[in-house]
Amino acid sequence: MAQKLELPQQSIPYVYFPEEGLLSIVVQSRRGEYEIEAGIIGRESLTGMMVVMGDSCSPNKTEVQVEGHANRIESARIREAMEVSTFRNALLRYVQAAQIQTSHTVLANGKLKLSARLARCLLMCHDRMDGDEIPLTHEFLSVMIGARRAGVTVALNELEHAGTTKSSGGSLRILDRDGLKEVCADMYGVPEAEYQRLTGVPLAR
Repeated sequence: MAQKLELPQQSIPYVYFPEEGLLSIVVQSRRGEYEIEAGIIGRESLTGMMVVMGDSCSPNKTEVQVEGHANRIESARIREAMEVSTFRNALLRYVQAAQIQTSHTVLANGKLKLSARLARCLLMCHDRMDGDEIPLTHEFLSVMIGARRAGVTVALNELEHAGTTKSSGGSLRILDRDGLKEVCADMYGVPEAEYQRLTGVPLAR
């Protein structure tokens, strides 16, 4: 079971700064019957964005998608550190970049077919990891793209048939990054460019 770093409507005790691995912000319906990924966090960003915005909890959950290492700091200490304007402004730029990512995820989920949504998600994961192997289960891929597992299987088969990925044993290998970009058309790239504009650090490979 994935480690939960933030739970809906519960106080956020720590803010995490990943050094490796992937974290996922998951939106749930009121009763938890439906859920979908709204954001991916890797070594480029941080959790606890509600804390940065002055709140103490979130309606969403944040969980570990791919295990790795992270540094953490108590939320109270983050609030104290944000009294320094340069640090506060830096964190707010990360929050802005995350909001842009989420808005484009909404656009992609509303307009793209499943294989294109999956291609976009895999590119985003690939940006945040070393190497070409991404250990993602079918179960979590279904949350990422908001589809049943049968739909995930169809989407994976389409990407494999196109020669862009290869899946085996709960892991995916990226074979053709440019091919994945073609699959998701112009739905990949804007958040990545905005991240670089806001932080001065390249995100996309």
